[in-house]
Amino acid sequence: MCTHNENKNYTRRDFLTKTSLGMGALSLASIIDPTGLFAKEKPLLINPINGGVLGKPHFPPKVKRVIYLFQSGAPSQLDLFDHKPLLNKLNGQNLPESVQQGQRLTGMSSGQATLPIAGSPFSFKQHGESGALVSELMPYTSKIADELCFIKSMYTEAINHDPAVTFFQTGSQLPGRPSIGSWVSYGLGTDNKNLPEFVVLVTKDKYGQPLYSRTWGNGFLPSQHQGVQFRSGKDPVLYLTNPPGIDGKSRRAQLDHLQKLEKLNHQDVGDPEILARMAQYEMAFRMQTSVPEIMDTSDESEATYELYGEDSRKPGTFAANCLLARRLAERDVKFIQLYHQGWDQHGNLPNAIKVQCKETDQATAALITDLKQRGLLEDTLVIWGGEFGRTNYSQGQLTDTNFGRDHHPKCFTIFMAGAGIKKGFSLGATDDFGYNVVQRPVHVHDFQATLMHLLGVDHERLTFKSQGRRYRLTDVHGDVVKEILA
Repeated sequence: MCTHNENKNYTRRDFLTKTSLGMGALSLASIIDPTGLFAKEKPLLINPINGGVLGKPHFPPKVKRVIYLFQSGAPSQLDLFDHKPLLNKLNGQNLPESVQQGQRLTGMSSGQATLPIAGSPFSFKQHGESGALVSELMPYTSKIADELCFIKSMYTEAINHDPAVTFFQTGSQLPGRPSIGSWVSYGLGTDNKNLPEFVVLVTKDKYGQPLYSRTWGNGFLPSQHQGVQFRSGKDPVLYLTNPPGIDGKSRRAQLDHLQKLEKLNHQDVGDPEILARMAQYEMAFRMQTSVPEIMDTSDESEATYELYGEDSRKPGTFAANCLLARRLAERDVKFIQLYHQGWDQHGNLPNAIKVQCKETDQATAALITDLKQRGLLEDTLVIWGGEFGRTNYSQGQLTDTNFGRDHHPKCFTIFMAGAGIKKGFSLGATDDFGYNVVQRPVHVHDFQATLMHLLGVDHERLTFKSQGRRYRLTDVHGDVVKEILA
């Protein structure tokens, strides 16, 4: 008697599924392969269907891992890093049309009768041999100025938070694309089989513009490449622990039986998500041991806690997350994403920005210092920045003691430190009003292309075919910013 499979008539769709998706799944599983499911197969380093690198860089990388300190809400570059004395001189005067040039404004300030120029109430000084100008709000960051590479000519296309954050994190203003960390996970694989390639840490109890998990999602990439959020508290990763009555031995036996069934299922239908799902199950099993170990910081020295600040003793704070980021970096997690909300200062900026800097300044500098002391900064890239900048004029009323700044996509500042980046260097410049880029503009896609280049990936070659089109992180344009490369 013929079996079901022997008697099955294969259609053109079946053939394409078996070959296209099956080959993509095979290449994926051969890298992950935590259980030896494909142990007899040779690793397929280049995905013949979707163009992904899948475990091997295109060229020797300068960077082994990335820690991205995303400051959600958009820090004011004019009060932190882009010093403009002319704004103080013209404080209160209307922004000249020759500077504004009819550029798009948000609905929050477009109806204002005037756009009063707002100088920064904070002093700036030069620091280090590089002479970098840094605000008094960032005293700890100032001390490591010679480790930093500033890009003062960043610009973006989005003027509101959600599309701007999505653009930075996925390369598109529209939701649904893979995040940077997911692209890195898909392209380069893992150096630690017991932890995810892509880990996300969000400062707890911070408010402002909401963050959505899709900003660290996998989009159309296999689901195992999505970011895994680690939380403070009893359950750092949701649904990771075994339910009551199930011990580790029972869970292992359950997964072994499930895997046999899923292997048969995959052989029948060829859906790569079957393998992705099994890889996630296996990772979750291993994380039951690795996550509690990484989250337990009791073995850290008093000197380390003092370096990161008192907040580092409080789980879920930005400082505690920076300390965890270093611990994850030590264990070769490929992409570590921190989010810190609260920078959206449309009003009460002079007081609100002090709070934000107090929460982030010491820990940021400590992380870079700590990585350097441990020899990790040599192959780790640290990034600090938000989704766009702030206006040089006040949103709403400007007083002697208070004002706010609206969204400004046309120019802002980020900084980087670590592997492959010039130290004590500043690229680009804005005009005297801090409103337009006048020297070496750097688009978001240029930033993304440079990040991938440092990881050894050609951003134009790391693609994934979805719905008939090949996608990449940088969409259809983007150039490596060679001036900042060491």
